[in-house]
Amino acid sequence: MKKSRAVISLIVFVLILGLLGYTAVFGVGSDHSGSASSIKLGLDLAGGVSITYQVVGDENPSAEDMSDTIYKLQQRVDNYSTEAQVYQEGTDRINIEIPGVSDANQILEELGKPGSLYFISQTDSEGNVNYEMTTYEIDEEGILRPAYELTKTLEELQADGSIVLSGTEVESAQARTQQDSMGNLEYVVSLTFNEEGKAAFAEATTKAYENGESIAIYYDDEFVSVPNVQAAITDGNAVITGQDSAAEAEQLASTIRIGGLKLELEELRSNVVGAQLGSAAIASSLKAAAVGFALVVVFMIAVYYVAGLAASLALVLYTELMVILLYAFEATLTLPGIAGIILGVGMAVDANVIIFARIREELATGKTVQSSIKIGFNKALSAILDGNITTFIAAIVLYFMGSGTIKGFSVTLMLGIVLSMFTALIVTKFLINIFYALGIQSEKAYGVGKEKKTINFLSGRYVFFGISIAVILAGFIVMGVNKSQIGMPLNYSLDFVGGTSTTMTLNEDMSVEEIDAQIVPYVEEITGDGNVQTTKVAGSNQVIIKTRTLNVDEREEFANVMVNNFGVDESSITAETISATISSEMQTDAVKAILVAAVLMLLYIWFRFKDIRFGASSVIALLHDVLVVLAFYAAARVSVGSTFIACMLTIVGYSINATIVIFDRIRENMAGMRNKNDLQDMVNASISQTLSRSIFTSLTTFFMVAALEVFGVSSIREFALPLMVGIVCGTYSSICLTGAMWYVFRTKLGKKAAK
Repeated sequence: MKKSRAVISLIVFVLILGLLGYTAVFGVGSDHSGSASSIKLGLDLAGGVSITYQVVGDENPSAEDMSDTIYKLQQRVDNYSTEAQVYQEGTDRINIEIPGVSDANQILEELGKPGSLYFISQTDSEGNVNYEMTTYEIDEEGILRPAYELTKTLEELQADGSIVLSGTEVESAQARTQQDSMGNLEYVVSLTFNEEGKAAFAEATTKAYENGESIAIYYDDEFVSVPNVQAAITDGNAVITGQDSAAEAEQLASTIRIGGLKLELEELRSNVVGAQLGSAAIASSLKAAAVGFALVVVFMIAVYYVAGLAASLALVLYTELMVILLYAFEATLTLPGIAGIILGVGMAVDANVIIFARIREELATGKTVQSSIKIGFNKALSAILDGNITTFIAAIVLYFMGSGTIKGFSVTLMLGIVLSMFTALIVTKFLINIFYALGIQSEKAYGVGKEKKTINFLSGRYVFFGISIAVILAGFIVMGVNKSQIGMPLNYSLDFVGGTSTTMTLNEDMSVEEIDAQIVPYVEEITGDGNVQTTKVAGSNQVIIKTRTLNVDEREEFANVMVNNFGVDESSITAETISATISSEMQTDAVKAILVAAVLMLLYIWFRFKDIRFGASSVIALLHDVLVVLAFYAAARVSVGSTFIACMLTIVGYSINATIVIFDRIRENMAGMRNKNDLQDMVNASISQTLSRSIFTSLTTFFMVAALEVFGVSSIREFALPLMVGIVCGTYSSICLTGAMWYVFRTKLGKKAAK
């Protein structure tokens, strides 16, 4: 690259950086599109809509029916936000909290009346018409569609058997695409019925097909689809064609899913609620981001000089693009989400550190700066790709199999992976070449690698194994002690075990910060627990405080404190038991997703490294890191809430990257190994050669997390502290365990395992 071209390229890059920075901060147009302030925020940061439904006709529904209804509602409201929460209140009520929206009536209209969907045959057993087309109407998309009306009441249809089945017989409804008879792509909704529905639908479609009739889907007093039956469907699987767009297909599928609830619900109340956390929480998080980012930049420049400057500029671009893409993908951002992005900045340094270490190694062999830069990027490519692809596989599995916060986390994770690879492999390389063309060509400006003394890590492998096993066993012992003392192995928060929701009307309009400062300390003193969530109903003095489950005496003490200290009218205080916001089904989904992700990661590493022992060692190391952090949660009794899942998933992604860097070096060194007896020396050398990368990446990530711990609010600190333990543990397992496990597997299992 010529110097004049380098100058122009640098100017263009700075302009792009400024333009994207302006967009990320201020946005574009009157609605500030693309800005951080335009990103959808969660209930904790911006509030949203809270709706309470009550079961119709049954004051004591079964726990199974309530659980099934909550799970299906959660899937439905995920369309609004992956951070939406659905949980039980009392015995027959269900709460839905949807962040980032402010029109409760619109949400109620779109959700409709859960549990009132019917499949109606066109004619009854005597040939009388049950519904008929009356006219044509133009829908919201400007498409002319036929409109239908019932000729009987629902009660009459039920009595004469014309309602062939209800939504409760639908096991699943999913929007998808398929090819029609002409080979064109069409949008459809696929239905699967349970055994009862399978038999009823087979009988109904056989009759309809023989008579050339349709079967209407009727929901919330409206016809949502009137498809013609083109064949007798006897296997319990049906496809509805005729959707004009993916959005229309998804809307129909969602409607059928919510109409398939086991319980019929009616709206009891709806409110617009304020943010659970005040502006101070956001300000402290932004302060943590600034401090952490500054520490990373200083560290990178101090250690890697010119290359570090290039990486720092690339990190600025990474942050700007992340903000803009979060807006573009309509992600819902919560306080833990902000922490995850801040952490992502630290982890994005990883690829740069791998590259720079390679460049220094090449300079140490006597190669020119330009040649070292080229070779360094080429040699680092495989480790970067393998590490990020492995984590990306996990993120995809979490997106498709997870629900709620798991799905939201996976979106942020995938964006972070793609952006970190782009900024490291393309942007950083581009900037280093610019600086070189501008005349910064001295080896000293890039740093020459020093000869690394090989450390005999494998000599202490059994000591390391013993320490890890002891820590994990100690964790299980502590969990047993906790179980006997507090009734739970871990300090589960409201998200996992539910609690008590107390609603009251204050005499004055208090902000969330004032409530947290004046009221919450009394609540914490009563409960002996810092896990307290406060929500304020917009436009009123009504406050909702969620705590662990309170007994009768504690509820009475709580009420007395509010009456005596804050003058609250006792009649306005109501307390209800609420269920976990992370249901057992969601927990099961998360476990299944993580297990499938682990298997796919193992298979990918096996495929790439041609040796299943690499994959097995990686997965065992991941399990080790998770169990050690779990032991810390138990010993420190850190609250286990929604951030717990995000924390564990972050540790898994962080750990696998560190492990693959070492395995990539082992694979490279093994190819040049002449004497098989040198295997132990080769593994020790590989770990030693990547040691600086392991330590430096851990430090930069640690800087970001430490800033969260120092400046963050309590909920963020509960996320940051275990992460700090996870970073240390991940570094330890990568350096001390993974290479040692692979060596033991290879020497004990022999060549058979590699086939």
